[in-house]
Amino acid sequence: MERALIADLINWKEKPCRKPLILKGVRQCGKTYLLKAFGEQCYDSFAYFNFEETEALKTVFEKDYDTDRILFELGLFAGKTIEAGHTLVILDEIQECGRAITAMKYFCENAPEYHIVCAGSLLGIALQNQLSFPVGKVDFLTLYPMSFSEFIRAAGSPQLADYITEFKKGDTLPEVIAEKLTGFLRQYYMTGGMPEVVSTWCRTKNIEEVERIQQAIINSYELDFAKHAPAKDFPKLSAIWRSIPEQLAKENTKFIFSHVKKGWRSKDLEDALEWLIGAGLVYKVSKIEKPFIPLSAYADDTAFKLYMADIGILRKLSKLPYEVILDTAPTYREFKGSLTENYVLCELLGLVDDTAYYWSSGNTAEVDFVIQCGKEIIPIEVKSEKNVKARSLAEYRKKYAPAYAVKTSMRSDTDGDAVLNIPLYMIASVKNFIGK
Repeated sequence: MERALIADLINWKEKPCRKPLILKGVRQCGKTYLLKAFGEQCYDSFAYFNFEETEALKTVFEKDYDTDRILFELGLFAGKTIEAGHTLVILDEIQECGRAITAMKYFCENAPEYHIVCAGSLLGIALQNQLSFPVGKVDFLTLYPMSFSEFIRAAGSPQLADYITEFKKGDTLPEVIAEKLTGFLRQYYMTGGMPEVVSTWCRTKNIEEVERIQQAIINSYELDFAKHAPAKDFPKLSAIWRSIPEQLAKENTKFIFSHVKKGWRSKDLEDALEWLIGAGLVYKVSKIEKPFIPLSAYADDTAFKLYMADIGILRKLSKLPYEVILDTAPTYREFKGSLTENYVLCELLGLVDDTAYYWSSGNTAEVDFVIQCGKEIIPIEVKSEKNVKARSLAEYRKKYAPAYAVKTSMRSDTDGDAVLNIPLYMIASVKNFIGK
């Protein structure tokens, strides 16, 4: 399946001052597939090594950091000569070998002509604990689950995917296209963006098989809790992870530690929460009271919301039946807002200069997301249906007079000047609407 990030990998390959690359991403988001595809498409060959599958690989890095020796021994293991500029070296699940992470410093300094990419499902955790991390000696990219446009492309509609990617303010959206995009979006709410899930759905349209795979992914995440997290944090990790759907279902979706388990306080759960964030399983959206540049300087990290890395996993973990999404059941309307917010956040990741925040003014108003695009601070109000009344956004605009503000909903029209109406299925193209 085609992934948009391959363009960034090609740019990395062509950089004159290229460093070893670390590709981060949650488990089963497609890192291995992408790197192998990159190796096949852009190199004469690739050499793939997995530290989780082959424990003995660690011994290659135990003696010293001699890059010539390491490459020679890796070549012996792979049964091929590793040629500078012609062979892509892929080190997968590198978080299992701390010395391999450290070795990237020496590849950067002593062997920059070799093209080396590293990947791992728990790299965020490993990097937090890596005492000799090669700061400034590696490049970073993050792979997220498949976006909505990637889903459409995988579903066999590449022209439609290009259409929404290139759509800009002033273009006309025919109703027949809007209806087709709405149908795809409902499917995406069911499946999410995990590549195996998407592939299975596109190939079979078998929702039972989709849910089986989603459950297997959830199980693999929870096994990671037990295998890799500190033993004292395991029950806390599970409790936080399982509480997220319930927290998002509240009228006030701010994360409340005491709602995880009665009597538990923030200091009891902070380490476990940071583990989940580091693993890429959840996203933390902090509150800001003043939307000024840089947004991070005005964040209140004590007030935040938690979202999941994939809406398909959120739906499955929430035990939300797929039928209610397809049938738009009235009993689903309350949670639909939370699912839609999670979708919008996932679509915005990788597009913004910092991360996403939310804005709150006491108990009177709350804007779902505030993002920074260049010099512009853009508030985004999310509506799950066609209702676009946004009292909080109006209050925000009155107070701060932003150059741009966004309402995103199921409405297909894209009118508006100061307040831009962007359909949910086009929210990833927000920069096209503001000319950034």
